[in-house]
Amino acid sequence: MNPLFGLGQSLLLALDPERAHNLTIKTLEMGIYPSSRVPDDARLRQTLCGLEVPNPIGIAPGFDKNAKVATARLDMGFGFVEVGTLTPRPQSGNETPRVFRSVEDRAVVNRLGFNNEGQAAALARLRKGVPGIVGVNLGANKISDDRIADYAEGVAQMAAVASYLTVNISSPNTPGLRDLQEPKELAVLLTKVEEACSALPGRKPPLFVKLAPDLADADLPEIVGIIQGSGATGIIVSNTTLTRDGLTDQALVAEQGGLSGRPLFARSTRMLGRVYKLTAGTMPLIGVGGIDSAETALAKIEAGASLIQIYTGMVFEGPDLIDRIKRRLVQAVSEAHANSPAPLIGRRAEEWALKTLQEDAE
Repeated sequence: MNPLFGLGQSLLLALDPERAHNLTIKTLEMGIYPSSRVPDDARLRQTLCGLEVPNPIGIAPGFDKNAKVATARLDMGFGFVEVGTLTPRPQSGNETPRVFRSVEDRAVVNRLGFNNEGQAAALARLRKGVPGIVGVNLGANKISDDRIADYAEGVAQMAAVASYLTVNISSPNTPGLRDLQEPKELAVLLTKVEEACSALPGRKPPLFVKLAPDLADADLPEIVGIIQGSGATGIIVSNTTLTRDGLTDQALVAEQGGLSGRPLFARSTRMLGRVYKLTAGTMPLIGVGGIDSAETALAKIEAGASLIQIYTGMVFEGPDLIDRIKRRLVQAVSEAHANSPAPLIGRRAEEWALKTLQEDAE
């Protein structure tokens, strides 16, 4: 890592987490950031859902909530970015403090609550153009007469500037939001979202559904089946967890909110393997949760992810994590005597799907 940026990261870790995040956004807006030193290798390119993805590494939503620094993130080496979560109307989110980190556990707990400037503000920024793939993560307002209608409104509002759309019904920080993962609610939601997509005057962007890692194993087949039977294109596995498995920092254990970072890796990757098996590899999956090294990135792909997203891992590992992952993936493709990541995707899905959470903890 560039020593200057290493020093900057150390200073950020000394600040309150949300203040550090806001400062990072400001710095990126000023154009102060390291560019990737590893050019995209042609062997990492994929065509998914009609999108030409230069490499499979994306920045997860939650970082660029208001679509302010998408271009900067692409310049840093990401193959795609996802902005949001964006709600139809602006909202301030939950009370502060609402973000907590543990350097020891390489983990973060947040209870932000979809704080954002609203879809109209992000739409104006994205209309200026971004030189790459930008997904838009859609949410519902905390105070809403009809949350399902909020998602349909988000489709209508943001589709024109989105490379793909994500229906985020898995955040634990908006009361009742995860109820939309229940089969009956999910079926109604996806029907309304598909109707909104069909009514679009132009291009219909690919649609992903983002699930929580806390879904019961017994519920997964029906939920995945509903998504497959809808107009959705793919699934994102997963959001943050309400469990505290793997945490040793008792102060973090006591905080309410969703847990991300290293302790989430096993749970989310196990679920990813199960979803891959349930879909028989027929739907693109984006793997998220606990990626903080080149090896954990590769493991997500081997569990079934066509693409991956990172966020918390970069908080602790710094921006050169992107280049480390690129190098390892190129090596893995080369070792497979392939010219794309395709042979890597899902090759260990069954192994992950059969894991128990107790095995993961060990």
